[in-house]
Amino acid sequence: MYKDVVNELQIIYMRMEALVERIREQQKMAWNNFSPGWRKWDDFTMNFLRPMGDAIVKNLQLKDTDRVLDVATGTGEPGLTIARLVPNGRVIGIDLAEEMLAIAEEHASLKGLRNYETLNADVCELPFDETTFDAICCRMGFMFFPDMQLAASELYRVLKPGGRLSTAVWDEAQHNNWVTTIMSVIHKHIPPPISEPGAPGMFRCAEPGLMANFLERAGFKDIGTEQIKGKVDYQSFDRYWEIMLDIGAPIVAALSNADESTITKIRSEVAELFRSRNQDGESALDYAALVFTAVK
Repeated sequence: MYKDVVNELQIIYMRMEALVERIREQQKMAWNNFSPGWRKWDDFTMNFLRPMGDAIVKNLQLKDTDRVLDVATGTGEPGLTIARLVPNGRVIGIDLAEEMLAIAEEHASLKGLRNYETLNADVCELPFDETTFDAICCRMGFMFFPDMQLAASELYRVLKPGGRLSTAVWDEAQHNNWVTTIMSVIHKHIPPPISEPGAPGMFRCAEPGLMANFLERAGFKDIGTEQIKGKVDYQSFDRYWEIMLDIGAPIVAALSNADESTITKIRSEVAELFRSRNQDGESALDYAALVFTAVK
């Protein structure tokens, strides 16, 4: 009987490993495939995400000699901003997607930053020794990690005692109509696929207490939370539609299963909803994020 239990546990573990690996590869492929869109709209998206990045930078309480890890750096922020603040330190930006890292490297070169480097790496298997970094940041990455608890534990491992972690995630869907404006209409016409347990998602980390629990279990203390709310100006509906299709992997994946007439209908209904939320002639939608800070 003992052997049967052990064998069953081994099977469960192997299945979990396979699921994590599948999610990791899906994320890598999606971000690589959509890197041209992120390059195209980089100025827009970086302005959109700047308030969360500014909060992260403030929370880290950086010294000019700090060694900082920027996880899921994407096209480079907030790591590039931090690199300017630690002229005698160093910033390493990691990401699964090589094509996104290539954009980050270009930005670092254009800014003349010699203390910023990129590395293709998985947050769940960090290639660093224990207590390597003085500070760690992660903006809008946690909800896409295959194993969020393992990621939190790895971040704790490579952070120095007394070091600070700050990470931003999206708040609940009802506070983020910049994305639900389009996704709610798409889901009305195209039922979303059934997600596997633990699959990444935009609002995966918004559940009250979830992120704090991950961080506490990893060993972090003095955990604080801040909500950041605002509006993002798309200038016009046509620009909104173009941006969302250029950078939104789930949106494009859903529309790929629709015929031309359905897409036309979806676009028309999204436009109507977009304009109903901008009755004064504006082109802005709401966003809200949660920024967590913790200390080792």
